[in-house]
Amino acid sequence: MKYHVPVLLKESIEGLSIKPKGTYLDLTFGGGGHSAKILEKLSDGGKLLSFDTDEDAFLRNKINNKKIELVKSNFKFFDNHIKQRGIQKVDGILADLGVSSYQIDKEERGFTYQGKTKMDMRMNTKDSIDAIEVINTYDQEKLEDIFFKYGDIQKPKKIVKEIIKERQKKKIVDNTDFVEVLNNIFKTNISFKLLSKFFQAIRIEVNDEINSLKIMLKKSVDYLNSKGRLVVISYHSLEDRIVKNFINKSSFSSDYNKDIYGVKDEFFLKITKKPIIPSSDEINVNPRSRSAKLRIGERL
Repeated sequence: MKYHVPVLLKESIEGLSIKPKGTYLDLTFGGGGHSAKILEKLSDGGKLLSFDTDEDAFLRNKINNKKIELVKSNFKFFDNHIKQRGIQKVDGILADLGVSSYQIDKEERGFTYQGKTKMDMRMNTKDSIDAIEVINTYDQEKLEDIFFKYGDIQKPKKIVKEIIKERQKKKIVDNTDFVEVLNNIFKTNISFKLLSKFFQAIRIEVNDEINSLKIMLKKSVDYLNSKGRLVVISYHSLEDRIVKNFINKSSFSSDYNKDIYGVKDEFFLKITKKPIIPSSDEINVNPRSRSAKLRIGERL
């Protein structure tokens, strides 16, 4: 099984505008596809630090090259790791926010709604909270919130009420348990598209993905050199909106932050007016790329 097909590979590497002797961060190593392409562009004196929380990624996709260093860490902590290595600024940061194909396809990782497996969904298997805990212990308000915000589930109140009733009768452990509960609530076998929204919402909560993304974006401002590039590939509307607002408006809202004199914070030059999306050829080869959106900013 191929670990992961890199998405928007050519476009993202071009977006980094790599300097041969520059220092770069690949914050989501995964199958190593993006890192390998960055290394092709680096000469002696160039450096790449590649991050992943999932130890499997490094064990299965190790790259032997003196210009790369692999760092097992959540990308929100990248600043600690570069400072430990005496690096003050970098020339480019790449983040592909998707789940790797390996994680989805490996049933025991518990990301999938197909087959039968325990619901886990932890990208770092040493983290304490998994999907079973989320679905069985979160209260009404908290579950409503994550389904609405992270899964775009409209009017989730009644659905969550029924989930809580069902989990009181029997703990929801396997993905099949959860799918059965949802089928009973909707009184039909619900579509894969709708199922994926529920599973996505739980996965985002388990891995604290939105908070981690915001922390990483804020830190990118302090650690990118002038004209350094920020390149981010996102896969759902909430992530894309956060990245878009941060690159375009230097905030997480749709308007600029301003100081007491009304002067705007402006961190990035917008390189992509509209997001770059995969070509039809790429989608045909890799259907999981179809929802990807690439945005690029250049540090002012």
